[in-house]
Amino acid sequence: MKACVFTLGCKMNEVESMSLMQGLEARGFEVTDVPEYADLYLLNTCAVTAEAERKSRQAVARLRKYNSEAPVIVCGCASEHSPEAFENRRGVTFVSGAMGKDKLLDFIAERGARHETESVFCELPVPKHNKTRAYLRIQDGCNRFCSYCLIPYLRGRTRSRSAEKILEEANASPSKEIVLTGIDISSYRDAEIGLGELLLLLKDVPARIRLGSLEPCVITEAFLQQARAAGNIAEQFHLSLQSGSSAVLRQMNRRYTRKEYLEKCALIYRYFPDAAITTDIIVGYPTEREEDFLESLSIVEEARLARVHAFPFSPRAGTNAAKLKDLSSEIKKERMSRMLTAAQRAEDRYIQKFIGNEQVALFEDGGGYTSNYIRVCAEGAKEGSMYRVKLIEKKQDGVFVRLLKEL
Repeated sequence: MKACVFTLGCKMNEVESMSLMQGLEARGFEVTDVPEYADLYLLNTCAVTAEAERKSRQAVARLRKYNSEAPVIVCGCASEHSPEAFENRRGVTFVSGAMGKDKLLDFIAERGARHETESVFCELPVPKHNKTRAYLRIQDGCNRFCSYCLIPYLRGRTRSRSAEKILEEANASPSKEIVLTGIDISSYRDAEIGLGELLLLLKDVPARIRLGSLEPCVITEAFLQQARAAGNIAEQFHLSLQSGSSAVLRQMNRRYTRKEYLEKCALIYRYFPDAAITTDIIVGYPTEREEDFLESLSIVEEARLARVHAFPFSPRAGTNAAKLKDLSSEIKKERMSRMLTAAQRAEDRYIQKFIGNEQVALFEDGGGYTSNYIRVCAEGAKEGSMYRVKLIEKKQDGVFVRLLKEL
């Protein structure tokens, strides 16, 4: 039998889907993650925005176009938030939620109820290796309760994987880059082992270690000393921001100020001078005034950000922010245009610093990435191989490089 595992949303969802693919394969299924004819569809949904939830619902009909007789099993954050939106859809035979995905493989042929909140880390099979880099789950859940976010209600409280299991999976990985992922990896804690101590444990793994999204609170002298001492940490820090205005940050329940965020960036540059600091910014939060937005625009340059993922505020029913009066779509659209222009200018400025320099890049299908997350392309690069390269010229889809030596 053939199973199709279709995923929407974050890296955590992608990794969990790869684990489910591995588990299905172990149970005798032929597995794909490409929508096509299959005997079973497993849909892993997302609820981070209203648009993501809408696409999750639409995906049921999309998958059934390939085989209307095949059962569709639904899991993930959208079905955790609104199970009724999936339960009555034609072809859906099982609706689970964001948690208990380890049990899903055992229940896959049954009609079942949603699972209870977990208090321990959910172990899944090692993800199916279908990309150049490997994603390694180290944590799940969130305790932060940002005013705009549903995830703590859907994923439950923070819980961490044992360092022993992480080290075991990392050492067994064939990939030359491993991305540590989770919902809030900054909160990682296994007894006395925090995220910095975990990096030191991973220092002898024969791979480049890249960190997933970080909260500013984890950036301390001690943590950065540990990251530098590990010696194999990619020089990219995705440091979550959301707004450059302290007033808006407070209303978002983000527990830092603009000044503190800039201090964290300066601390990173002290230990990793060439680091790429990347971030997310929400444009048009309900209480965002023009002067607040201008602070978000200016922090892009002031923090010397290398890349900005900007997106307009989308109210999520059940959150505190959804009770606020939303800004008009015209205001959000106009501010998004200005933010995207600032983001592109910042990325171009960051990349230009490295033209003519040598870097180490890992190549995958269609291109590769340097340690500091510059997208590169080259003639003759082999997928899955790491090279020392020289950055020659910025192109529309990255930087053209010359291969110097395969590592």
